[in-house]
Amino acid sequence: MIHTHPHPGEILKETVFAPLDLSVTESARRLFMSRVALSRVLNGKAGISPELALRLEKAGVGTARFWMSLQANYDLWVAMQRKQPAVRALQETLA
Repeated sequence: MIHTHPHPGEILKETVFAPLDLSVTESARRLFMSRVALSRVLNGKAGISPELALRLEKAGVGTARFWMSLQANYDLWVAMQRKQPAVRALQETLA
């Protein structure tokens, strides 16, 4: 298990925008979204939404399913870091 799971926005920033030398402002313009919204994703303050995943796919940056999978895996990892309640089975076994 990964000890520190990277946020999908960090992956997007490091593997797509940095190599293309795109600023947040220019990237947001090309993705037709606000600079603030994109900055929040890239800085790990907000997740990749289905809408952003579709925009990334249309922009030629992987598939929407890839970005949604990264986000879901990250969200699950974050949840696993928190203490979970003692959950009981929904169906009791018959004795």
